[in-house]
Order: sequence, then structure tokens, then C-alpha cells
Amino acid sequence: MSEIETKLSAARTHLILDKPFLGALVLRLPMLKADPSWCQTTATDARAFYYNVDFIDALTLEQTQFVLAHEALHCALSHFARRMHRDKYRWDIACDLAINPLLIAEQLEPCPGALHLVEFEGMTAEEIYPCIAESDQMNTHDHHIYDRSDSSPGGSPGNGGDSPKDQPPSGKSADQPGQQPAEPQPAANRQPASDSSPTGARQPDPLSPVEQAQLAVQWTQRLAGAHQQAMQACKMGGELGRMIGHLLQPQIPWRMLLAKYMTATAREDYNWARPSRREGDAILPSLRSSELKVVIGLDTSGSVSHEEMRQFISAIDAIKGQANARITLLACDAVLAPDGPWIAEPWEQLQLPHAFKGGGDTDFRPVFEWVAQHDAHCDLLIYFTDAQGDFPEHEPAMPVIWLIKGKAEIPWGQRIKLN
Repeated sequence: MSEIETKLSAARTHLILDKPFLGALVLRLPMLKADPSWCQTTATDARAFYYNVDFIDALTLEQTQFVLAHEALHCALSHFARRMHRDKYRWDIACDLAINPLLIAEQLEPCPGALHLVEFEGMTAEEIYPCIAESDQMNTHDHHIYDRSDSSPGGSPGNGGDSPKDQPPSGKSADQPGQQPAEPQPAANRQPASDSSPTGARQPDPLSPVEQAQLAVQWTQRLAGAHQQAMQACKMGGELGRMIGHLLQPQIPWRMLLAKYMTATAREDYNWARPSRREGDAILPSLRSSELKVVIGLDTSGSVSHEEMRQFISAIDAIKGQANARITLLACDAVLAPDGPWIAEPWEQLQLPHAFKGGGDTDFRPVFEWVAQHDAHCDLLIYFTDAQGDFPEHEPAMPVIWLIKGKAEIPWGQRIKLN
């Protein structure tokens, strides 16, 4: 075994011992030496980890751990399957800006050229993508070779080759015109190339749609398994643990969950009261429905857009008839909107008021104080917010559902993520 292979194996072993979640993912990627003509740093196609000998040789052992974990997270988070219609250059940048802060928070030392912007910490690639402009002059330190640019038949391996204005980062040269693509090899059949090999691993073909779908399922399973192992070892926490926990939650549409909780709260029971003597002496059960009293809090501090509020109110309006719910709508940033509340009976249409005087700080306490003073018999409170604000010190007696935009946590109540 060469010095470079020994270094990579040592870095992988350190990850397995110190960061079992990342180590378990790295173990799933065969380590193949790449031809420097197309890979001057590291790369992944979701099937293997490719490396340039000179690049790995220049890294410290800690930086080597970083680049291994970086490529493994690209795979585990299915970045190769989540781009969809998005521009490849901007998507590749967004993926690296999402991954690198997670690894830095895990106290891994970033390699030279690793992208890291504080303002994007805690955000997913989909959330970061709209913030990346086509004119940005950023490049990833690695090569994302699981697909090609949509703008040209050949494209450029990795990030930076989508747009003619940008040169590929070091080692990201475009495909040679007329060159026939090589037949893809299953990762299981690929053997790590020896450092004495004259060429090493050649650039693989991008994933076919079938391969992409199969690998997405495989990596999701691997992600869940690695997460479970790390949890059992009590070594899964921080921002990485929270993000993976959210990703592994069942992705049920929020409207369906909201309907489930509202209809479950609706009070329906059989009434055994004695009927009129005119109807006979028999006592027969009859189904009686009580009106469900629901208070809705809308966060108008600016974190939730007017269109998102409109969609939310439309969903509530569709559910309330089925649940026989009377809706009281309260708008609040740091204080309650002065022209509220707005009330809709089960048979009335619930509409979003045209405008709110909001945009200030966020304080959830005024809504709960209003309920305590004016609607002590409230059956359910639903709050639509990003959960970035001041919560009441004590949990109220009524059930509370938080419909959350973002990843912020709540101290109590039922959390439904807006997805």
C-alpha cells in the first residue's frame, strides 16, 4: 500500500472512530485514484470517491478527513438526484455551501478552496440556490461528476462548466470533442487503482436516470443506517444531527397533517338523552357534533410571505367545514394587529385580510394572552410562523400546532414542517 493510500485509510479510520456517522458513509465509497487530466482535487459520481494523488499528498490528515466526508455527504444527501431543473453551476455551489458549514461545525478542518459563507449556515441547498447568481465567481474545490451541464452535450465535469463565462476549477476540463464516453462500471466491480498506475481511474459517465433513482434509494437507506448507528453511540448531535433528523422524517404534506389534527380534535359523540314520549319509550343513540373552536395565529413579522399566508388560509378554509370549526384569526408580529380578530363560522368563507401592519420583531405571547382573556374554551390553536421569536414561558392547556417555515425548534406543542 502506498503512502497516499495509507493516508486515506488512516483518515477514514479516524472518521469511523471519532465521527461514526460520517465514517459509516465514507465506508460506502470505494477510493479510486483519478487521472489528473480530469481530476486535480477530489470527485464523486455517487458511486466512488476519486482523488488526485498530488492534491491528497498536500493535505493534512485532518483536511483529508474533511474531503472524504464532503464527498460522502454529497451522496448521502442525494445532491445528485435533487438538482432537477436547476442550473448546474449554481446548484453545485449551493450544495457545497450547504455541506461545508456542517463539517466545520463537526470540527473538521476544511481543505484549501472549500466554500464557506456564514450567512448560509443551517440552510439546505434548495434554500441557498436562489441566492446564487449566475455572475458569481465561485467554484467548488471538488468535482461533481454525476451529471453534465444542460447547456451543452458534453458539458464540463464538476462545477463551473455550465456557463461559458466561467472556467472550470482546477482539474475541471471540458470533455474533448468527439470523444466517446466510456461504459459505466458498477462501483462494486471497480478496484482501487494503484498509485503506480500510469493513468488511474478515467472519468466516469454521468448517471443515467435509472442509476440516479437506484442510488438515491440506496443512499437514503445508508443515511438512515449511519444515523441510527451514530445515535446508538451517542455521537449524533449538533446542526448535522438536526438536519439529518429532519431529512429522515416522513415527508407528509402539511395540509394532510393539519387536516388530520383538526378533524381528530373535532368533538363528535353519541347522545343518549331520552327522546320525546311522542317518539316512543326506546332510547336510541344519536350522533351530535359540537362546534370546534380554533384560534389561528399568523406571524406578520416578515418571515412568512403574503402568498404563503394565503395558501395557509385557503387550506384552513377547506378543512374547517369538514371539522365543523369556527375560526378566530389573529395577526401578530410583536403585538396584535389592531384591526383583528377576524372570525369565520363553519359555513362562512375564511379569507386572508388584504394587508397587515407588521414587519417588526416576533413575539408569540400576545396571541396566547388574547386566548386566555377572550376564548378560554378554545379547542385548538394553530400558529403559522418561522418559530423565531419569544414563546410563552408555560405551555397552555389547549393543544397547539406550530406550522413551521424553516428548521427552528419549538419548546412544546406539535410541530408541522411546511414542505
